[in-house]
Amino acid sequence: MKIGEKLKKLRLSRGLTQEELAVRADLTRGFISQLERDLTSPTLESLEMILRALGTNLKEFFSDFEEKKIIYKKSERVPIYDTPDGVKEELLMTDTEVKKIEPIIVELDPLAKTEEENYHEGSEFGYVLEGNIELWLDDVKHKAKTGDSFYFKSDKIHYIKNSSKKKKAKILWIEIQ
Repeated sequence: MKIGEKLKKLRLSRGLTQEELAVRADLTRGFISQLERDLTSPTLESLEMILRALGTNLKEFFSDFEEKKIIYKKSERVPIYDTPDGVKEELLMTDTEVKKIEPIIVELDPLAKTEEENYHEGSEFGYVLEGNIELWLDDVKHKAKTGDSFYFKSDKIHYIKNSSKKKKAKILWIEIQ
């Protein structure tokens, strides 16, 4: 793959226009346009400035030969310790820092609840795999049952509670940065 084509794909994957990238990299939009069409070649300095603006570096940019992980096995899940009694959480993927998402399986014993999370950047998505839950957002209760999903900005104090006195609840919860 040519450098320009790869830079364009990277820029588009970050949701940036050529103008936005140019401003972040302290270059001109015309230069970015010519670069993406492989009409010019970047200096090492300008390439580093562009990559920094795109949130990456030379090593990652040129690491085409490194195989990217696609399948994450159940046996590779990472348990999250320090959870309240009756709550079991496992990270479904490793290296989520790069992906800016954190998918977790949360299992709640009857009437158990996750710890309250303060507001933070990003948003959250959840899918109820089993059971009935209460999603609390700033002291407002939202009910969901098996097959329901939820989505909210993380600008509220939030937690999940299993509303059943007898059955476990299981949720796929994804934090998005």
